[in-house]
Parts: sequence; C-alpha cells; structure tokens
Amino acid sequence: MAENTTQSNGQRGTTTIADAVVAKTAGIAAREVRGVHALGGTASQMMGAVRKRVGASEDVTQGVSVEVGQTQTAIDLSIVVDYGEAIHKVAQSVRNNVIQAVERTTGLEVVEVNITVTDVYLEGSDEDDDTDKSPSSGRNLG
Repeated sequence: MAENTTQSNGQRGTTTIADAVVAKTAGIAAREVRGVHALGGTASQMMGAVRKRVGASEDVTQGVSVEVGQTQTAIDLSIVVDYGEAIHKVAQSVRNNVIQAVERTTGLEVVEVNITVTDVYLEGSDEDDDTDKSPSSGRNLG
C-alpha cells in the first residue's frame, strides 16, 4: 500500500490524497449497505469487540485494503454478511456504493473492487450480544 498519491489538477497545482482517505471512504460506504454486518474476518470481529469493551472507536479501515495510483485506485474488501441475505446481491450493492462514494469524493477512477465474504453473521451468535447478560443487567437469567 502506497503512502499517498498525487493527482494533477491542471495548471494551478496538485492535490495529494492519502491512501487512508480512500480506505476510510470505502469502509464507510461498504458499511452503509444493508446486509453487511461487519468488515474484516472473524479475528478482526473479535478485535472489534475488544475495542468496544475498552471504549475505543471502531477502525473504519478494518477489512479494507487499497492500492492508489495517480488517477486510479483498486480496493479489496473483506465483509461479513448477515445470514439470510443474498450474498451476491449484497456484494454487488457494496461494490456499487464503494465505487460511487470513492469516485465522487476523491475524483479517482475505481478500476476494481474485490470482495471476499469471510463469514455469515447469525443473530445472537456475536460475543457482543453477551455483554449485557450479566446478573447486574436486571435480566432474569434463571
């Protein structure tokens, strides 16, 4: 992954867009799609749960890898899809949303968005769901 890219804006200077900008934009756009539970794989889901428990914010670039050139970019995403969703339709919606967001905000041409579905999320199977089930939560666990 390159540190940043410089995009020419004609005769009055250049604009430099860092890889992190493209990665954040792609990550946010992917998470906006219905059926995407999370980005990243099982290990990154566990790290996300740990971050939430210690009060750290979620890393929006988790599960996102980008290659940025002067005028083009390629994006790789790892996603977890909600069970019951049509995976191929979710992937296509993610691809479309990411391309639109990145091209609109950066002016770079997105040449490809590769998506790897690393897991399917089953409601109630997430470790985060267990955090409020302690006796002090007021729930009757008996």
